[in-house]
Amino acid sequence: MPDAYDPYREALVMETETIWPDEYARLPPAEQLRIATRLHETADQAANLEYVRVHTGFCRRITVTPEDIQRVSGT
Repeated sequence: MPDAYDPYREALVMETETIWPDEYARLPPAEQLRIATRLHETADQAANLEYVRVHTGFCRRITVTPEDIQRVSGT
């Protein structure tokens, strides 16, 4: 279940992770990196955001959705 954007946990994010559904497996690695970077820069707008507790703080995990792709691609 997705979490709501949380400024407190954001301050403690030490790691990021991007989950790519199978439908995006054919995207070139450079494009995946560009999209993932943009998604994490605008985490407050991500459709599926989770904060996972890790030893040093939190890991921000974003699962990519078609809405996210449209938003960061500007289409």
